[in-house]
Amino acid sequence: MEEFNKRGGFEVTQRLARAGSHTSIYDFKAQEEVVLQDPRSLGTSNDSEVTNFILVAFRVRPELHILLFLVFLLVYAMGLLGNVGMMAIIKTDSWLNTPMYFFLGNLSFIDLFYSSVIAPKAMINFWSESKSISFAGCVTQLFLFALFIVTEGFLLAAMAYDCFIAICNPLLYSVQMSTRLCSQLVAGSYFTDCISSIIHTNKTFTLFFHAFWAMDHFYCNDHPLQRVSCSDLYIHKMVSFFLCSIIVLPTIIVIIVSYMYIVSTVLKTCSTEGSKKAFSTCSSHLGVVSVLCGAVFFMYLAPDRFYELNKVSSLCYTLVTPMLNLLIYFLRNKDVKEALRNILEKKII
Repeated sequence: MEEFNKRGGFEVTQRLARAGSHTSIYDFKAQEEVVLQDPRSLGTSNDSEVTNFILVAFRVRPELHILLFLVFLLVYAMGLLGNVGMMAIIKTDSWLNTPMYFFLGNLSFIDLFYSSVIAPKAMINFWSESKSISFAGCVTQLFLFALFIVTEGFLLAAMAYDCFIAICNPLLYSVQMSTRLCSQLVAGSYFTDCISSIIHTNKTFTLFFHAFWAMDHFYCNDHPLQRVSCSDLYIHKMVSFFLCSIIVLPTIIVIIVSYMYIVSTVLKTCSTEGSKKAFSTCSSHLGVVSVLCGAVFFMYLAPDRFYELNKVSSLCYTLVTPMLNLLIYFLRNKDVKEALRNILEKKII
């Protein structure tokens, strides 16, 4: 029985999916008790080809699905319009043709696309009775999300290095942060993350799943897929740990070391006014890093008994973070606000 629970995840939804069920989420508990009394009543589908997954999403009353849909739509629309607007401003205004805004434009591009990988399908499923996603769709979603979220981490590390050069070596800034170097950093981020995402996605989908498995989540991600797998996860977890060690850990180290040098330089050489100006230059970046890292760490380190909170943290970094990134950089950045004002004045004239 214990082994069944360990492998089971959210098995009872499998029965509902097979039946094309209209059963409320509040009927799950009663059916789950029946299944746990006789695990064989579920049947096994190891020999069947997995063609679909069921995304259970949030376990709330059906009438609340409209509210959730509106929340998703509002946050996604704000992030979509805002990030497209940010890219347009940076592209249009020649005064923003600097390394910092080059990275910021790419950050807006990544925020736009990784939220677009998740939000549309999640909103569709609020109105869908089957709440399914095809196997190919799940593979694509996992790959693209892994690609964009890890690339964002690399970009944030590159932006931390940019702040470090701007404050610690201002006289050499234009030489060290050349256009060529910035392009190489961005291209290298995409290339490295593409390779790691291919390895990670391939390893995830070589796991065995029962046919029509249901995930207690609103999108295909590594942790929910592990919960519904009937394979030994040891090798998969070792590969994930290895990828994190060579990709995520160096990113965090670059950010921490950069800020250690920045703080040390500011405290040694700057006046009070200079310190405020230097820290205001980096505060937006530090705010974005804190929001993203906090949500990701909570998702992967939170105990399983707080799984609903896990979904909330996932919602934060898939939809809320792209919107917050925009607000943080826009509200605290005089150059962007000035550029927007100039564009609006030209349109009016």
